[in-house]
This record gives sequence, structure tokens and C-alpha cells, in this order.
Amino acid sequence: MEFFDFGTIFFLIAAVVIFFQLRNVLGRRTGNERPPFDPYTAGRTRSDKDASAKPENVVSLPRKRVSADNDEAYVAIDAFAKPGTELNKGLRAIKDGDQTFEPKTFVDGAKMAYEMIVMAYADGDRKTLKNLLSREVYDGFVAAISDREGRSEKIQSSFVGIDKADIVSAEMKNGEAHITLRIVSELISATRDKAGEVIDGDPETVAEVKDVWTFARDTRSRDPNWKLVATEEED
Repeated sequence: MEFFDFGTIFFLIAAVVIFFQLRNVLGRRTGNERPPFDPYTAGRTRSDKDASAKPENVVSLPRKRVSADNDEAYVAIDAFAKPGTELNKGLRAIKDGDQTFEPKTFVDGAKMAYEMIVMAYADGDRKTLKNLLSREVYDGFVAAISDREGRSEKIQSSFVGIDKADIVSAEMKNGEAHITLRIVSELISATRDKAGEVIDGDPETVAEVKDVWTFARDTRSRDPNWKLVATEEED
């Protein structure tokens, strides 16, 4: 018959003692333990008391509206338009309605839209114009294009560039932001008749064009796009 030596018996006794010590420290499962943490449902299952406590490692996102007392929100606007002027007040009002608004970014976008609209009008591209113009302005542009097409006339146009694009006024109207720009551009343009003869403009000369355009956007809408709502040619 084989016998356990003293070393074997010692280790068996030690294992049993360790097991019972761990059992006392860790406890036994009773069915009342907390479920594993689920980051996707934890916020929906916490009690009102837990929900009122501010959790750690959470970054609070800024609110949509900016307090008028927070001058930091208007730094870019104050650098763009002198504080206290009507233009500055108008831009601040737009900022209050749309926290993402920045005047320089707007001007850059307006310059791109200006070129697209001018070229789309010359090409008779109604689809592009529809996305960039208000209904009233679109109807006016389309009427002019249709009239031109009825006479079998075509515009030959090359956009050279924009020399200046300055915001001259800004305001909020019932939740809708309106910004007017004075734009000075250079364009090569000529209108040809059915026979191909030039009846207006010059296909070889760069002409300076001065326009006053107003863009608008409903700040309550999720649509971030601005649309041209009024045009005026400056003498």
C-alpha cells in the first residue's frame, strides 16, 4: 500500500485552508450581485439620485446658444467688424442664433457660391442654381435664361477671380440670418447670337463687375446652407 509522505499531506492541508480563506474574503454568490457595467445602458438604469451626481471622466459639451456676456465667443467677430458698429451688432446677433457661425468662413463660402452662380447662369445650369438660390431669385434667373434660349443666344464666360468681398450689413429677421456683401470680381464675358456674332460684352477683355448680393439662412433649420435671396448690380 502506498502512503502519502509528510510533504504531500502538508500541501493538501494548506490548499484546504487557503480555499476556505478565499471563500470568506470573496463571499458566495447570492443572486443579488450587481450586474456587469454596461456603458450603453448605465445612463438609462441609474436612480434619480445617481443621475444627479456628476460622473467622472465626462466632458460637458457646450450649449447651442452663447451667452451675450461671454466676450470670448465674439473674438472673431470683433476682429472682423469694429465693436459697437451696426455691422458688429448684426454679426453678434447671428452668432447668438448659430454658434457655428464665423464671418471669415462665411465670406470664403460666399465667394465660392458667387463663382458657381455666375458660371451656372452663363451655362444655363438650372440644377446648380436651384440649390444655391431662394425660390424668388431662382425664378428670376430661370426666366432670363429661358428668354435667352428663346432667342438662341449663348453666353461665353470665363471667371477670372474675385478682387474683394466685403460684408456690408448683417441682421437677424425672425430667426433667419441675412448677410449682404459687396463683391468686386473680374470676368470675361460675351453674348453671341444664333449666328455666333458677339452682341454684348467682349470675349477678349477682362471686365470688372460690382455686385451687391444678400445671402440668408434659417438658423432654426438643420440645413447649414446659405442661399442667395437678393441681387443688385452696383454702378
